[in-house]
Amino acid sequence: METTEQNKAIVRRFNKECIEEGNEQSLHEIIHPSFINHTAPDGMDTTMDAAWQNIQLLRRALSGLKVNILLQVAEGDLVTTYKVLSGVHKQAFMGIAATNKEVTLSIIDIIRLEDGKYMEHWSIRDVHSLLNQLK
Repeated sequence: METTEQNKAIVRRFNKECIEEGNEQSLHEIIHPSFINHTAPDGMDTTMDAAWQNIQLLRRALSGLKVNILLQVAEGDLVTTYKVLSGVHKQAFMGIAATNKEVTLSIIDIIRLEDGKYMEHWSIRDVHSLLNQLK
């Protein structure tokens, strides 16, 4: 029980400090060097460095980026999080020029942790809804 609650807290910390605040030091504290992002598109880098580049891209595109965690479920070494990211579209994103619209992106993440570190990541993102908001 204690480990699952600790793992959930680590995932919440990642979302707050790394995604919302852009804290690269926290990223290195939370993500293991052998981390694998299973959601990366075919042929793309699956490492921690690529994850950080994606976070930076998102933070530049969506000004005032916030993460609202709606639900977390943990079992063993896995934490599943349903969250909504929101921000103002201030820079080109996914080939779409800035619209200055407030947008949201719903995401379900599954993280496998080992000794308090992110080891693996899987994700489902509602990109279709995001693209509709950017029209």
